Amino acid sequence: MSSSSSENLCIDSHLHVWADDVEAKNYPYKPGGDPPASLASAASTDRLLATMASAGVDGALIVQPINHGFDHSYVAAAIAERPSVFKGMLLHDPSRGAADAVSDLERLLLDGFVGVRFNPYLWPEGARMSDDPAAVAVCKRCADLGLPVGIMCFKGLDLHLEDIKQLIKKSPDTPLILDHFGFTFLDQKGDENFGNLLSFSRYANVHVKISALFRIAKDVSPFPYEDVRKKRFLPLLEKFGASRLMFGTDFPFVIETEGGYGGAADLVRSWATNQGDREALLGGTAEKLFGKWGGGPKAA
Repeated sequence: MSSSSSENLCIDSHLHVWADDVEAKNYPYKPGGDPPASLASAASTDRLLATMASAGVDGALIVQPINHGFDHSYVAAAIAERPSVFKGMLLHDPSRGAADAVSDLERLLLDGFVGVRFNPYLWPEGARMSDDPAAVAVCKRCADLGLPVGIMCFKGLDLHLEDIKQLIKKSPDTPLILDHFGFTFLDQKGDENFGNLLSFSRYANVHVKISALFRIAKDVSPFPYEDVRKKRFLPLLEKFGASRLMFGTDFPFVIETEGGYGGAADLVRSWATNQGDREALLGGTAEKLFGKWGGGPKAA
């Protein structure tokens, strides 16, 4: 049963689904895109719905998984089946020209995709997103449509700092999201990059996902990730405010960690010490960026 009222839904702003062994006959993985063996059958839509329901999570933003490449049909089918529960974030294809990339965005918008993910490592090595006319065109079209662009800085925020600033300069009205605390891990490099992350607070259009707590903790801060709370979450809350932060789990990967999916959701609930911050973190910010959700799994 959901822990939130109909007015204040709990929204997971970052997770993935992919076809299980049976579904993969109709929704194949990209070449070389088979999921980890331990999670091969753990990330189907049905498994996600059951997991969300058990943790009191009402809705989710499904980020297109790399396993299915740029074939968004599995996520689109999940949204079509449960439109009150799921929305999608599409994966931008850097091989597409500007007109085709914008057309892809507009087409997938009709299928329930409400944001775009930029993975910098899909561009040719050394290429910058902000120098790509197609990426800039997508950002500008997102600004027109009120859609956010999320950026995954897996190898370090410092590698993409100037690139992101240039994207903001070229499309200042596009809402931007930095995934997973900007990948500022609890190590020396992460500490240095955390200063870079905090510097983005001066841009009103930049938001941060309080997601994948286990990734940020590494082996330094075991569950319940107290160092992540003190060294990452609390400074972000102070600099950005809860209205620019949002909860996410990184399902299905989180289910293999101590505390699992429900533990991650409960932690973020506990980290917000006042009702206003809690409502923003657990759903308000997500609905501000992605639009209203229609209800939980049992309501679909």
